[in-house]
Amino acid sequence: MTLQNTLKIVAILLAFTRAPAAFGHITLDNQAAAAGSGYKAVLRVGHGCDGAATQRLRVAIPPGFKGAKPMPKPGWVLTTRTEKLAVPYTSHGKTIAQDVVEITWTAATAAQALPDAHYDEFVLRGTLPDAPGPMWFKVLQSCTQGQTDWAEVPASGTSTKGLKAPAVLLEIQPAAAPAHVH
Repeated sequence: MTLQNTLKIVAILLAFTRAPAAFGHITLDNQAAAAGSGYKAVLRVGHGCDGAATQRLRVAIPPGFKGAKPMPKPGWVLTTRTEKLAVPYTSHGKTIAQDVVEITWTAATAAQALPDAHYDEFVLRGTLPDAPGPMWFKVLQSCTQGQTDWAEVPASGTSTKGLKAPAVLLEIQPAAAPAHVH
């Protein structure tokens, strides 16, 4: 083997070892956002369940995420589940006492399921709470064979190191102070 071929192999191996962990789990496109802001959650699904195609994705909306609205996905059936809120909130002058707590996308047919070898995104939007801190989206990924419950949350902090199926983390940052204008 020539030195040039050896260097090519080493470069390829380094590229794979530096590949982002995002493709190993379900992640958010934007993993941080300002408190109290509108937020578009783009959930990235990088693989199925042990080689099986993804046929359903169920997302538990975290407490404090207000007004969740999912984006329809061609070839997938969209359902939402609402519940009465323990603490109502006001939106556009209206008191909201019931809100979306769960969103589910289900492939309409077996042919519409997301193959393990492919990648896709599932989108929802809403408003973040006013307080900064971690927000965890728990996602149940159901496949043609098996499922993965991405719902593990660390006992403290936000490090998911050592968790086999971590929930999806959104870091809510303090809202930026308004600029002083003269």
